[in-house]
Amino acid sequence: MRYILSFIFCLTLIPNVIAQDASHPLAHKNYEAQQKWVDSVYSKMSIEEKVGQLFMVRAFSDAKKSNQTAVANLINRYHIGGLIFSTGGPVAQAKQNNLYQAISKTPLLIGMDAEWGLSMRLDSTYAFPWNMTLGAISDNALVERTGYHIGEHCKRIGVHFNFAPVVDINTNPKNPIIGNRSFGEDRDNVTEKGLAFMKGMQDAGVLANAKHFPGHGDTDSDSHKTLPTINFNEKRIDSIELYPYRELIKKGLSSVMVAHLNVPSLEPRDGFPSSLSKHIVTDILKDSLGFKGLIFTDALEMKGVSNYSTPGEIDLAALKAGNDVLLISEDVPKAIAKIIEAYNNKEITEERLAHSVKKILMAKFKVGLDHYEPIGTSTLVEDLNRLKDDVLYEELMEASTTVLKNKEHVLPLRNLETKKIAYVELGDSSGSTFYNELKKYAKVHRVQANRLDELITKLQNYNTVIVGFHKKNDNPWQGYKFKDKELVWLYEIARTNTVILDVFARPYAMIDLSTTENIEGIIMSYQNSDIAQQISAQTIFGGVAAKGTIPVSLGEHFKVGDGIKYTAMQSLSYGLPERVGMSSKKLERLDSIAQYAVDQKMTPGIQLLVARKGKVIYNKNFGKHTYDGKEKVTFEDMYDVASLTKILATLPLLMELEEKKALSLNTKLSQILPEYLNTNKKNVTIKQMLSHYARLRPWVPFYVATLDSATRKPDPKYYRRTATPKFNIKVAEQMYLRSDYPDSIQKIIRETDLLSTQRYRYSDLPYYILKKYIEGYYKKPLDELVQEHFYKSLGANYTTYNPSPKFSDRNLIPTEVDDYYRYKEVRGYVHDMGAAMQNGVGGHAGVFSNANDVAKIMQMYLQKGFYGGKRYLKPETIDKFNTTYYKHKNVRRGIGFDKPQLGEEGPTCGCLSMKSFGHSGFTGTYAWADPDEELVYIFLANRTYPKAGKNRLLKENIRTEIQRLIYEAIIVEDDNETIVSQSN
Repeated sequence: MRYILSFIFCLTLIPNVIAQDASHPLAHKNYEAQQKWVDSVYSKMSIEEKVGQLFMVRAFSDAKKSNQTAVANLINRYHIGGLIFSTGGPVAQAKQNNLYQAISKTPLLIGMDAEWGLSMRLDSTYAFPWNMTLGAISDNALVERTGYHIGEHCKRIGVHFNFAPVVDINTNPKNPIIGNRSFGEDRDNVTEKGLAFMKGMQDAGVLANAKHFPGHGDTDSDSHKTLPTINFNEKRIDSIELYPYRELIKKGLSSVMVAHLNVPSLEPRDGFPSSLSKHIVTDILKDSLGFKGLIFTDALEMKGVSNYSTPGEIDLAALKAGNDVLLISEDVPKAIAKIIEAYNNKEITEERLAHSVKKILMAKFKVGLDHYEPIGTSTLVEDLNRLKDDVLYEELMEASTTVLKNKEHVLPLRNLETKKIAYVELGDSSGSTFYNELKKYAKVHRVQANRLDELITKLQNYNTVIVGFHKKNDNPWQGYKFKDKELVWLYEIARTNTVILDVFARPYAMIDLSTTENIEGIIMSYQNSDIAQQISAQTIFGGVAAKGTIPVSLGEHFKVGDGIKYTAMQSLSYGLPERVGMSSKKLERLDSIAQYAVDQKMTPGIQLLVARKGKVIYNKNFGKHTYDGKEKVTFEDMYDVASLTKILATLPLLMELEEKKALSLNTKLSQILPEYLNTNKKNVTIKQMLSHYARLRPWVPFYVATLDSATRKPDPKYYRRTATPKFNIKVAEQMYLRSDYPDSIQKIIRETDLLSTQRYRYSDLPYYILKKYIEGYYKKPLDELVQEHFYKSLGANYTTYNPSPKFSDRNLIPTEVDDYYRYKEVRGYVHDMGAAMQNGVGGHAGVFSNANDVAKIMQMYLQKGFYGGKRYLKPETIDKFNTTYYKHKNVRRGIGFDKPQLGEEGPTCGCLSMKSFGHSGFTGTYAWADPDEELVYIFLANRTYPKAGKNRLLKENIRTEIQRLIYEAIIVEDDNETIVSQSN
């Protein structure tokens, strides 16, 4: 009975033993199958094959054939257990991987250093931000997603072990080899980031490796070249350097890499490498920390260990110390022979050998090498450079950008109407992307000079100077320091100007600054990638929030964890469609239609922009200025927006006056303009006029009366070739209209007959009338008013009336070769004849702009009158003007705004909300905003060039077809969940 009870007791223990083993960090979910496979493979191995499994050899996919032959020889003759791929390209590596796996009796475990992605070693692959950049992020879920994405890339190319994350705590700014590879100097932050990265990568099916044990963060030498020394006592190392390992081990860390370090407090033998120390590897890592996963040496060819002893002896010592995998041995055949000799001499027991080899085999089963499949190469490069990687990168840079100093709240830049901004570039790399992004927000000039005194003189014309310090972004070891000359220039610029310093380099660059006293704003952007530059520029202007905190101390200036946070100011930001629930792939269809319109000569060129939820996610140019010209359309080119002027200039000024109670929608013309008291228009209201329900004629060709009846050319009675006091209205070059003629235009309008029936009829005449009223109210011209009240503070610096004197002709899109009035190419002067006869400033036409600026104004409307931290109009005012008051009379229009059609045909695709609003223009322009979907759509063109003729853009529904495709590009909830899940 006693024996039966003992047997039953033992049986009850078996599940617990299995459960305990199943918690092993290398355990597969089907643990029993894993153990059977491991035991089966191990039992069939010779001693040579077992020892061979301990070695991971380096392979290069960009090396000569001789290297491939050497690696193949090591696989065939010495049965090595794995490869660590180094430099090369993804397709070449995949092909080599397939070849090597095919000739290996036991599948090979493949490793790589891919700390920030495969690009650490391979061309044509993705580079995620350095760990230092990730260390600035508060949201660790983003770091976890980064680990997951890198894991997906590794898995796709057949890599099973990624030697990441680096969990060294970089407390030494002069560390030559870790630096940017570390998450920072704060123990807890490094640990949290390491855990998140590890979890993400292992969730993707790739095994993680924490390095460099017991801690390489406080060295000032490189273990590739020498043996660095860690002088801390054991208590300090245990509480700081070992802490990340302890926490990662608790959460299932797969492997650890042991560094080559001299750590006197842990290893009493002087100059004895940690990778060869049994006390460090076995007593501390395995026993004290309880680590059961694989233990890799750092590369055994490195001078930090190779200087200690001879090849073979080093490998044997590493194995005796407790390491499982011997990485990049200097001489594999010699090392294998040495270990077999030790095995035969009982220095290495069968139990010790099985301990390591079976762990290696466990790892192979865990990553699926029990049923290995070759790597497909047909879409490999595309799979390693995915859109969702770009989306994540953008999110990472947005979350990491750190505002370190914000004296007197200089950031984000506000009150743009008062700013004169210069950009000065320092460093050895380009800041062009940064500069171009800055120009999307305000007028910014790049200022350069060969001498400091010359630069200071030039900067006297500005009141805000943005200094960009740009260093190369190729890898995290790139130089990061300011040159002495650059420091002198920076101090002098800061002494005489309001300065915002933006550092696109390793944070430690700031340590060289003796003072930051005169620098009002400091931003740490960490890297000089295009996306980093774009995000940082957006942060400066409040397009995106400031979220980051500095992960390291920067001398006496800033301490770890510093970071001034602020929310976005509801200015436009710029990014990828998927960030706001749109499909990049579906938006590509817009390209085809826009290019079709250009190819079919419906318009010489197009600017096309789409924004959603305050983010511009599509902004492209098509075609040229003219069909026969060479000038391609650029972002800075300005179009005559024609009737968009109504909602971009006159309407916002009128809204202000309504808020001031200077008038109401029910105000009659005779109440604001006494000269209308005895006219047939005296009782016409603002509401009726701007709803186009006032019986007003569509337009009057005022210019016709000023032409010679015989020649049909401008009559000398009305025009002169040079300006005089009596002829000072500039219609075009060498064409000046009589100065009293605008009064004649107003008189003609007052005296025109009304239409016989009251029905919807679009008319320009209300805007002639309202222009006169607005200018009379303020005693200022309309063009000055709209600049002062809206454009300057919005940063709409490419929006203006009469651009010709202010901008180069190379940025002014021509509208027509006029052969009926001006008899010349119309470029830089308003196309509309009635506006031209008012000195280029019409209430209905005359504004020039680009797509980006028009989007700002439409976004202001969409945000209920708020933009860039400033309230321009009240929400109730926007709602009041965006209402259809005569819908029951079949009038679709709001007050000034066009609205979607009430029937089958109209100004939109018919696929959007009735709350949406916008306008179109004669030159081919179109602007529309939809509050429900938070969408802004801008289409600018010069379809009237060289002749106005038929409006084929309208006839073929080009603008509304593009609008339809925009709405089809909105990701429905199910699709969005799929994309999100793929990104997590």
